[in-house]
Amino acid sequence: MTVLQSASLVLAGVGAGLVGSVAGLASLVSYPALLATGLPPVAANVTNTVALVLGGVGSASASGPELRHQGRRLLWLSAGGVLGGAAGAALLLLTPSGAFERIVPWLIAAASLALLVQRPPRELAEFGAAAHAGHRDPWWLPVVTLAVAVYGGYFGAAAGVLLLAVYLLSTGEGLARGNAMRTVVLLAANLTAAVAFVLLTPVAWSAALPLAVGLFAGGRLGPRVVRRAPQTALRRLIAVAGLGLAVHLGVQAHG
Repeated sequence: MTVLQSASLVLAGVGAGLVGSVAGLASLVSYPALLATGLPPVAANVTNTVALVLGGVGSASASGPELRHQGRRLLWLSAGGVLGGAAGAALLLLTPSGAFERIVPWLIAAASLALLVQRPPRELAEFGAAAHAGHRDPWWLPVVTLAVAVYGGYFGAAAGVLLLAVYLLSTGEGLARGNAMRTVVLLAANLTAAVAFVLLTPVAWSAALPLAVGLFAGGRLGPRVVRRAPQTALRRLIAVAGLGLAVHLGVQAHG
């Protein structure tokens, strides 16, 4: 790993941390940045998951006000994240690497389309608040969390998008608190998958460490961006870039 590559991964990590906070698509920046260093797809995905842990720590540590009084809820949801992250990691390690390389462009394209057509988070939050005023969280919320976390442990692009939409619609919480919930649950899922990867498969630490440093910085800045950024325009820009990346990776995988 050259000095220039390490510096580029730090910058990519900062961008990924910000994109993750705004749109839940951190991997849309960090994964191709790892591919650009020459890592093969599965190794890049494993390294990306390990690095994302530090980004989650950064975001969670900056979300203290939004996480207040959510301890019991987060305990159940994080349990779903842990189980799903473990299952997703097992799925990645037990399936052929060629299958992963072929399916990733489709996953990125689906994630980008979901981001493009999804109603703005603030509208989802307003709808959820109106529909669930005075109600408890639905019993099925940890189960849905587990299902999304399986996908997150396998690859992860748009896992944050899905979780945020589910939490805003089902809990009645506002955008800031829903985003903080999403951050903690994804951290639990990524940490579980990362532990499995560290124990069971090689991690490109020379790439993971600079990327993680950038992700931590971007994660720390992310909650502030969520509170102030023009999110609709940013989400559309990120979604279009994701579709372009999906086409590029698809051509490489099937070329």
